[in-house]
Amino acid sequence: MVNLVVALRSSMCMIVKSAGIVPYTVETEPGTNIHFWLPKKTTDKPAVLLIHGFAGDGVMTWALQVRSLSKRYSVYIPDLLFFGKSYTDKPDRSPEFQAECLVKAMRILGVKTFVPVGFSYGGVVAFKIAELHGDMVKALVVSGSPPVMTDSNVNRFGFSSISDVLLPKTVNGLKFLLSVAMHKRIWLPSWPLKDYLKTMFTNRKERAELLEALFLSDGNTFASFPQKIHLLWGENDQFFSHEFAKDLRIKLGEMTSMEIIKNGGHLVQLERPFVYNKLLNKFLASVENL
Repeated sequence: MVNLVVALRSSMCMIVKSAGIVPYTVETEPGTNIHFWLPKKTTDKPAVLLIHGFAGDGVMTWALQVRSLSKRYSVYIPDLLFFGKSYTDKPDRSPEFQAECLVKAMRILGVKTFVPVGFSYGGVVAFKIAELHGDMVKALVVSGSPPVMTDSNVNRFGFSSISDVLLPKTVNGLKFLLSVAMHKRIWLPSWPLKDYLKTMFTNRKERAELLEALFLSDGNTFASFPQKIHLLWGENDQFFSHEFAKDLRIKLGEMTSMEIIKNGGHLVQLERPFVYNKLLNKFLASVENL
């Protein structure tokens, strides 16, 4: 039987390639490779770095944004370490290390400044890039993520471990993850969910270590950011509610703006791609000349 997720991912790759975005691997140091989807031709367009979350890789997360963005921007889509084809033999599992590897890769690619757009776990990495390499970050867009995370939002789902939620081992576990990640629940038979578990949840040991390094004890303490920050949030996000986002905007300060997307959950860029793309393009246009 055909693996439906492999077929779906192939379709997503075709969408990305049709926008002039091609796969490429960057060695940031011996033993560390970052796989990208990036512009086939070098241009002087402003650069945008799309950083995925924990349950997918770059192309599965951002394929529906690429064609809209590539008309005006140079789009870079990495696979984070231990996702897709990115890997390291280094022991560091922190978001800081993920951020440093992406920055090294962008420098190797000749990109001097860019706007990180981070979703969920990728939002934490995006915030880290802005914190550690503010000279390269023109502005920042984040969906479904604070700068640092605690496990309090996951504990309310009744699980003892964050890995039980974000690294499901069974079809029922994946069904639960999708039910809390999406605004509209969709019914799927078991076999494509089994395909998704097999195809998308590789490197389980390393990803569990990433989660251990991610969740900190104090989620109320984080760096200040001089850049403009835009929060694009699903109104029905069950991991981080829109009320949480409103409070976060206040904590981040006057340089932070926010837009709530109706009928969107945590996976807002996949559930409401046309609205998400319109709002993202609007914000990116407003910071082009910074």
